[in-house]
Amino acid sequence: MAKLIYDYWFVQFDFPDANGKPYKSSGGKMVDNEELKREIPEGWGVNVLTDWIKSDKTGDWGKESQQGNYTLQVDCIRGADINGLNGKGMVKSPNRFILQKNQHKLLSPFDLIVEISGGSPTQSTGRLAFLTPESFERFDHPLICSNFCKAISLENNCYFFNFVYQWNSLYSNGVLFGWEGKTSGIKNLLFDSFVSKHSVCQPPELLAKEFSRLIEPIQQKKQKAFKENSELESLRDWLLPMLMNGQVTVNETSQKKGKG
Repeated sequence: MAKLIYDYWFVQFDFPDANGKPYKSSGGKMVDNEELKREIPEGWGVNVLTDWIKSDKTGDWGKESQQGNYTLQVDCIRGADINGLNGKGMVKSPNRFILQKNQHKLLSPFDLIVEISGGSPTQSTGRLAFLTPESFERFDHPLICSNFCKAISLENNCYFFNFVYQWNSLYSNGVLFGWEGKTSGIKNLLFDSFVSKHSVCQPPELLAKEFSRLIEPIQQKKQKAFKENSELESLRDWLLPMLMNGQVTVNETSQKKGKG
């Protein structure tokens, strides 16, 4: 549903006009943009992705156990956890210990995590996961990303969901394959080059806020469901071995009553 709204508003440009009608289909003024080589709505800006970004945080792998000055306990998000964060599989982020002085690398709500190393011949680097306040309820410790990822914060969180769906659209259309290098057999996203050179159109802030108003409740429901799924998986993993070795049994009488 969220992707459909994004495509309708920001790809087809049929966002609601002042009268609540689809802008482009209802004759809204479009202007040619030489940089993008396409028409965009009048009044929309054109800039590069780096103009949207306020700061970035590098990853940290830390230590497997507490030792020396490595005392800050964290859950570490790897590239392998990005799909799980987005609800497409499980999150198995390892528990690590990092230096106290590296607290500035801890992730915050409305950070975005980008996989900058990895991928495959059929999958580019650049997968994205995003963190809402509800995302942190799925973890027991503060979050950090691994060295194979980078976290970014935006200049204006009104554009948070707009940036998410725009990036994912670029990724799904294979754009990021053209911004990869390779060292030691591992593909690396040329992140700085990509965000500083790839131009996009930026909608007015009021429209971005309206989009966020529609998307936030959807994402809140998703994050709640992800947390419940994780709790059920933990319960299954705790209960199943005991069922297998006979430590606990199923009460057939209760089952029959339940069916009745």
